[in-house]
Amino acid sequence: MPNVSSTFFRAPYSSLGYPKVVCFSALQGKASSIDSSPSQSPIPRLFSRGCKLVGCGSAVPSLQISNDDLAKIVDTNDEWISVRTGIRNRRVLSGRDRLTTLAVDAAQKALDMAKVDPDDVDLILLCSSTPEDLFGSAPQIQKHLGCKRNPLSYDITAACSGFVLGLISAACHIRGGGFQNVLVVGADGLSRFVDWTDRGSCILFGDAAAAVLVQACSGDEDGLFGFDLHSDGDGQRHLNATIKEDETNDAAESNGSVFNFPPRRHSYSCIHMNGKEVFRFAVRTVPQSIEAALQKAGLPASSIDWLLLHQANQRIIDAVADRLEIPSERVISNLANYGNTSAASIPLALDEAVRSGKIKAGHTVAAAGFGAGLTWGSAILRWG
Repeated sequence: MPNVSSTFFRAPYSSLGYPKVVCFSALQGKASSIDSSPSQSPIPRLFSRGCKLVGCGSAVPSLQISNDDLAKIVDTNDEWISVRTGIRNRRVLSGRDRLTTLAVDAAQKALDMAKVDPDDVDLILLCSSTPEDLFGSAPQIQKHLGCKRNPLSYDITAACSGFVLGLISAACHIRGGGFQNVLVVGADGLSRFVDWTDRGSCILFGDAAAAVLVQACSGDEDGLFGFDLHSDGDGQRHLNATIKEDETNDAAESNGSVFNFPPRRHSYSCIHMNGKEVFRFAVRTVPQSIEAALQKAGLPASSIDWLLLHQANQRIIDAVADRLEIPSERVISNLANYGNTSAASIPLALDEAVRSGKIKAGHTVAAAGFGAGLTWGSAILRWG
């Protein structure tokens, strides 16, 4: 599969008066020696316009469901869940919460941290596989933030890899499109698609929203050093929530037509996951992806200050850290409190680590997402 990694710079203006954007491989211009400093990239930036992460925020539903709570409705217990997954609690949407409201709250907190007014936002990317509108919920975030200039807002669907794809998309819009401030929001309500009688899957998922503000900067301040993205449709059978015909439909609704028209209503099935295969997939591909992103950035693994993975299973996080020889004290994990929140998990953990003072300005973070599709990807970035 081809690796996706590129670096942009703004060339002299064309005859039409618009700046040309030229794309180079991130391996071009590689420095002859490796600087082992954790917080600096040794590669000369080949573009005059960079991007950096300057604000973050998160929001979770008010309803907390513990392992003991789950044990009341399905055959399980706290020890069984925590030993196998590392999860002890999760937040679940109830009648008091809406996913879009959480997304707006998280986005506003990111703007407040960055000291950026909603009217200065140029683009909103909502990374979600569970929008509250079939046609996407990103414009609703724009509306409720009160962005009067009507910035472009659209959804990105890539499940648990969505936030990493959103970050790379934001960088491309900034480097190649002249955008100044891009909100990347990860928000998912997977509890709405969980079979709560299946103890193999219902124990894993929670709901949340989190956001970062990616801002344009000069090339020498650029905070996205390298990335690596992939997908493999053959693996879709291991993790999916496919569309199906609504079994409650009355056959009479088709008016007896031999052509089955009008078509019957359809809905999405509950999440189906082959846990063993997903585990094997993650522990194999994620370290490879991070190593590829580091190579493209021209950085050694020792340059990583923090490893921040999609929060799916603590055993996956530990296995990847071991493969990369990253000590546990440099691994970010909040899985115990929230479970797998899909596209929200990386920015949620990032927000907590930044606000607690763990991740500081200038720190280098290796982030990786993986999940349904199957999709996976990583990014080497600097906070602040």
